[in-house]
Amino acid sequence: MSGPATDGNGTGGAPADGGTPPGGDTDSDGPTETDARNRRLWTAAIFLTMACTGAVMQIRGAVLPTLEGSFTVPEWQLGLVAPAGTVGYLLVILAVGSSAGRVDARRFIAGGAALAGGALLAMGLAPSFPLFLAALVVQGAAVGVFRALDRPLLSHFYPSQRGRVYNRYDGTWAVGAALGPLAVVLALRAGSWRLAYGAVGLAVLALALVFRSLRSPAVESDEEPLTRADLAELVRRPEVLALLAALFFVTGVEGGLFTWLPYYARAELPAGWAELTLTAMLVAYVPGRFACGALTDRLGPLALLVGVLGLLVPAFAFTFFVADGLAVLAGVVAIGLLISGVFPTMMAYATDAVPEHSGPVNALASAVSSVSVGGVPALMGVVVGGADAAAAMRLLVAPLVAALGVVVLARVAERRRTARAAGGSAPGDD
Repeated sequence: MSGPATDGNGTGGAPADGGTPPGGDTDSDGPTETDARNRRLWTAAIFLTMACTGAVMQIRGAVLPTLEGSFTVPEWQLGLVAPAGTVGYLLVILAVGSSAGRVDARRFIAGGAALAGGALLAMGLAPSFPLFLAALVVQGAAVGVFRALDRPLLSHFYPSQRGRVYNRYDGTWAVGAALGPLAVVLALRAGSWRLAYGAVGLAVLALALVFRSLRSPAVESDEEPLTRADLAELVRRPEVLALLAALFFVTGVEGGLFTWLPYYARAELPAGWAELTLTAMLVAYVPGRFACGALTDRLGPLALLVGVLGLLVPAFAFTFFVADGLAVLAGVVAIGLLISGVFPTMMAYATDAVPEHSGPVNALASAVSSVSVGGVPALMGVVVGGADAAAAMRLLVAPLVAALGVVVLARVAERRRTARAAGGSAPGDD
């Protein structure tokens, strides 16, 4: 295998040149101990880069008002920031993710991180808005390279703990996302929004050097190359269909909250509190994802998700139909705690079904999520313009109910397949 789990020559954890591993490690440590230490270093570097990715995403929104004055551009041009960051990412993650079984992950991840770090520095130094957007397109594409391979690599590192590891992985994104707006505040106090991009850019470049210095990891499962026929069969699998449908609904709700929650909160909360809503929700993602990571191994991913979404629907209805004043803030925290675990837990569920194609599953899920995260806020903007933010937020309960329906159907289908297998018959595609 020459995909994300190897060094490109099919040897797994062995050095490409056939000599001793970097740093002088020899057989005296034992291959298992050496591989485990290398795997921990890879995991730490991946998690730190994911935190930087979360910070960059939320810096982008927090810096918009400052960009308007810095570059003297109209609001409609500021609206190009979101699609500029998404287009390159979407195309690259599909291309690289579908080839995960054929590429050298160490070189691709290190190269993607280096390109992303350079693009972030360029964004901080950009003298004009068009150049800022151009650097943003490059940065999005570079992140697509990294994100296409990091989750599949974790899948092969920890094949028996995907639910726990995926939730912790996405939990580090939430940590970075919660710190992103704070980075903008500190940068503005220090003199310029550009410092925020410069600091994160240097951090990502340092991580690129870390990836480049690590040994190619040995893993516990393999990624297989994907043919066109395999792709069609993959998309038809009930687990993958459930993943894509559930994520389409849930990530659309997340995109709507990320975009419109502060706007809605200004009309519902006392002065000074509205700005805290999005930060409070993102902070709640951290314990929410770690809790889901701990529970998914005990309860199973679908049983956990039925419970989480079953609680999320009434929490959402309370927050946007009933609550007022500071009760809205409490509801937002509850929403963050619950909704945070849906994406990583669904990813673990689908990947467990087809672990040999974790790269394409990751790419498909990321593509569907990108479309939903970008499309739902745009549709909400139409509702806000025709009515108000409260009406737009209340409409989001419908996709949450739909997601709960998808997960319940997937749970019923899983039980039927299990019963058939126990009865000696082949499981069907429910």
